[in-house]
Amino acid sequence: MTPAQHAIDPRHLLEQMLLIRAYEEAIVAGSEAGKVPGTCTSVGQEAAAVGVVNALTADDLILTNHRSAGHLLARGANPGRLLAEVMGRSDGYCGGRSGSLHISAKELGVVLTSTIVGAELSLAPGVALSQTMLGRQGIVVCFFGDGAACEGSFHESLNLAALWNLPILYVCENNHWQAFVHRREAMSREHVSAFAQPYGIPSSTVDGNDVSAVLIAATAAAAQVRASRRPYLLETWTYRTRGHFEPDDQAYVDQAEREAWLARDPIAMCRDRLVAAGSLSEAAAAALAAKVADRIASALAFAEASPYPAPSALTENVYA
Repeated sequence: MTPAQHAIDPRHLLEQMLLIRAYEEAIVAGSEAGKVPGTCTSVGQEAAAVGVVNALTADDLILTNHRSAGHLLARGANPGRLLAEVMGRSDGYCGGRSGSLHISAKELGVVLTSTIVGAELSLAPGVALSQTMLGRQGIVVCFFGDGAACEGSFHESLNLAALWNLPILYVCENNHWQAFVHRREAMSREHVSAFAQPYGIPSSTVDGNDVSAVLIAATAAAAQVRASRRPYLLETWTYRTRGHFEPDDQAYVDQAEREAWLARDPIAMCRDRLVAAGSLSEAAAAALAAKVADRIASALAFAEASPYPAPSALTENVYA
């Protein structure tokens, strides 16, 4: 069943965004306390992840990048198992082997997380070709950032997807920062969506901080890919409000630009809209935040209680 076939409760979308934010803030706190390795967060981008993932079906496959927590949690990942993985514990999704940057979860349809910029773009055509040859209906959703759009693998991937008619929904989370370099310093165009047109791939750009707008755009884009079995590129125009990697003081960031985006926080926008519409009371919003906080506290306790992998596990799940 797709979002086009049933209405998604906007309070569910808000709860997912709150969960992603609380999860990543827990990682930041753990990193600052020396308990959790540093990682790349997606704070400020929650609406992009939640809106797109809620437009997918269980048959769809996801390839993502180093800012993957939002995609995984929106897909239904257990935050306790995610935290255990980040902390190198055996109860993590990959047995503590991947950290935060290489998590895969077959049961969720998450084929891989890659820390190598653009690597998921290189693999997406192969996964989509497999889906096509096996006669599977699920589409392939490939998340990447504006930095990856400056890699050769981005253009190679689009070229193959267009040439071979592959069912790929490319999702660019354009968060304006390519590590420590602003997109204006590295891109010849304002929008990544413009790069799809020469390949004959339809594309669009949506307000990535408006979760409802993202859901509508992603649902339409995914439906088009399903019907045509051809690629589509959706650009979510958003902003990461924390640094490239934790810890990061963001001394290189234009603070006026950052403040302007902080004023458009996706969680606050969604919550305020629901309250104004009478769909959510202030008390209910507070209760929702408390529920998420309790869930993350339980997830942390689970991860911290999880054992480290035994030395005998070193040669498991390896090719040679």
